[in-house]
Amino acid sequence: MSTRQPIPVAAPVPAAEPMVPVTPLMYAALPDERFPIPAVDVSQVEERWWRRDVDYETSERPGTVIVDTPAKYLYHVKPRGRATRYGIGVGREGFSWSGRAIIAYKREWPRWTPPDSMVARQPELEPYSIANGGMDPGLRNPLGARSLYIHQGGKDTLYRIHGTPEAWTIGKAVSSGCIRLLNQDIIHLHSEVRDGSPIVVIPDPMMEQIALG
Repeated sequence: MSTRQPIPVAAPVPAAEPMVPVTPLMYAALPDERFPIPAVDVSQVEERWWRRDVDYETSERPGTVIVDTPAKYLYHVKPRGRATRYGIGVGREGFSWSGRAIIAYKREWPRWTPPDSMVARQPELEPYSIANGGMDPGLRNPLGARSLYIHQGGKDTLYRIHGTPEAWTIGKAVSSGCIRLLNQDIIHLHSEVRDGSPIVVIPDPMMEQIALG
């Protein structure tokens, strides 16, 4: 008489551990800053938005900053058809700005003073108004570690290029018109850009169409 052999049951395969993105050196913590900056959580920002040097043909001269609003990239033009490219967050519907101007000056760990129009929309910002001296610099300050100030025709446009610790906002339209970069990226850009550099902000045609109704 033959006996049936038991059919072996395969052991369950353990689920693979999710891959944790490796933080590149350029996004490591900066403990020596005035306010120590933690490493970027690169799981919150797609690799396509990471800083890199790229080929970039343009008629603008080296040193120019070009903000490609619809593509969510900022380019710092270098010689011989190259540029440093940064992923950015841009102004949401109704708050974008575009045109030609200059970067009049730049600041490390700036104070933040929301314009009166913003305070009118958000009264809770009154303690940080111009009349009250603004918000002290620090990791919670909306301008982050550095800020570049955009002037047009000799006047402050009230728009800035600045840092942010909110990695998830890069590649999105979320701000009140300002251009935001990761804190590590704005520190890099701040060190490269000179006062008086030209800036070109390319408008987003979709946003313009919405604004015009």
